[in-house]
Amino acid sequence: MALLPIFFGALRSVRCARGKNASDMPETITSRDAARFPIIASCTLLGLYLFFKIFSQEYINLLLSMYFFVLGILALSHTISPFMNKFFPANFPNRQYQLLFTQGSGENKEEIINYEFDAKDLVCLGLSSIVGVWYLLRKHWIANNLFGLAFSLNGVELLHLNNVSTGCILLGGLFIYDVFWVFGTNVMVTVAKSFEAPIKLVFPQDLLEKGLEADNFAMLGLGDIVIPGIFIALLLRFDISLKKNTHTYFYTSFAAYIFGLGLTIFIMHIFKHAQPALLYLVPACIGFPVLVALAKGEVTEMFSYESSAEILPHTPRLTHFPTVSGSPASLADSMQQKLAGPRRRRPQNPSAM
Repeated sequence: MALLPIFFGALRSVRCARGKNASDMPETITSRDAARFPIIASCTLLGLYLFFKIFSQEYINLLLSMYFFVLGILALSHTISPFMNKFFPANFPNRQYQLLFTQGSGENKEEIINYEFDAKDLVCLGLSSIVGVWYLLRKHWIANNLFGLAFSLNGVELLHLNNVSTGCILLGGLFIYDVFWVFGTNVMVTVAKSFEAPIKLVFPQDLLEKGLEADNFAMLGLGDIVIPGIFIALLLRFDISLKKNTHTYFYTSFAAYIFGLGLTIFIMHIFKHAQPALLYLVPACIGFPVLVALAKGEVTEMFSYESSAEILPHTPRLTHFPTVSGSPASLADSMQQKLAGPRRRRPQNPSAM
């Protein structure tokens, strides 16, 4: 379950980075974001811990369940959409829709939300809503994992590191964060056990005894999937930038993740104590690719690679909406000038103005 969102999320991150629709462009994590992330995560984790200690756990989880219910439906719909498109018949009436939200008026009008979707997306949203209702009513572990996998895949696909140095800063900071909050305190384990939301993947250890109604779970936080996953996806884009038709760094880092996760499970069973997975994943996911780069003499290329340089430029988009009166021809001319810049205008009939 941990490997699938990383593998497919990394592949989809390449298409996402090359997308020409600005509404589908990824969020890029800079070195400043990476340095602040462990501090923000620590404050959030401690805040949740205090909330669970002070207030009723039942009401907090009810509020969080509704929040993740909405996010989970959207994430799962976005995840299954490419797969579902293969099952629709050719004559399916696929109407196009657009959700546009702007602020201001006249020449100062700007887009806030410009989301385009079609009838197929609505079908995927309906199917995801069924899973959402199932999760909300039963809190079943399968529904939890479906949402968790969707969150993980979307995270790997849509969150991009701008370079390898930023990835090292982020992974290094969260390495310290994970070790401190698991070994130094009981905060991480307490929140993970109390937090009834799809922020973790669970697997029933008593599956053979109780079947689908099992209730004794092993847990893996989504952060242990997404954080190494976005670094692995970055290395895949680096592989493609080398134009050697090989995915050496991607497969190396992916194998390193498998090794690190296996080592985590092994140590957990030996010491019978919860383990911070990033303690083993971070050295593996950074160390293995760097060793390969040293062997191939490509360390400089690896650390000088900028992910944003691979993103294709946006197609021209109209972000301001001028008020133009007159004939359709004059309106079309005005819009073309906004997109293409000044050019010679053809004579216009004064009566059309």
